[in-house]
Amino acid sequence: MSGLNASLGYFLGGAIFATLVRLLLRKWPRFSFILEFASSFMLVACWLEVQTIIEVGEWAGGLGPDVTVTILFLVLLTHGVICGATGNPNLVILRFLQMEANTLSALLSVAALFLGAHVALLAAGYYWSLELTDMHMIKNLMARECSTSLLVSLLQGFFTECVCALIFHLIQLNLQRRHALIRVPLIAVLLTFFSHTARGYTSAYINPSLAYGLTFFCSGFTWAEYALVYWLGSFTGMTLALFLYMGHIPRIFSKNLLYSQKTRFRVPKGEKKKM
Repeated sequence: MSGLNASLGYFLGGAIFATLVRLLLRKWPRFSFILEFASSFMLVACWLEVQTIIEVGEWAGGLGPDVTVTILFLVLLTHGVICGATGNPNLVILRFLQMEANTLSALLSVAALFLGAHVALLAAGYYWSLELTDMHMIKNLMARECSTSLLVSLLQGFFTECVCALIFHLIQLNLQRRHALIRVPLIAVLLTFFSHTARGYTSAYINPSLAYGLTFFCSGFTWAEYALVYWLGSFTGMTLALFLYMGHIPRIFSKNLLYSQKTRFRVPKGEKKKM
């Protein structure tokens, strides 16, 4: 129980940091890419702690899978409430492909996301080195030999990330105009479901910067192999989702290749004559 209390304090620290950054940036919207840094930091830092609870707490602390899944859902829900649709390079690229963001802002945001993930990895390592609980002491001993999240072949991993990203972004695109009270919990449930279901495959991070912080430094595969699965796989799924949702990719071509754009309402002939 003391381990969970320490983890709760750690989660609160990450949430407070992201909240403060969000409040400060309201006056300087030009520096919104810094929000991506804070969002990525909170997500990766908190997920690393969830990973610790899963790897160590389930066998050393007697915590069941239901507890770890609930903790992950609460982390994702809190992140969604505080940061909104941020913290994922694929979402930045999605807005760029929809022509809702320019090249410079997209590049700065992606760079900030990976920087936030790397800083979160360093912060988590320092936190574990404090060995506040037995769980963190064990994690500190295991830190140099972390377990990879990629437990299948590269082809299976690519397919898993691609399909999960395709489904996730299709749902996310359909929910983007819904009220936050509906959208945020559903996204949190969906990400928790994917992560738990694909735990024996890739853990379905569907987020390149998150995967970078959680598994790229673990042995078993090279960075190029991880990038093929977690970056190219999720990017491919996101691009396919955008194409299926809109019928085209605005940044590349404007012609709708899937759906006809017929006029829904016809003007009566009498009104045409009057005009």
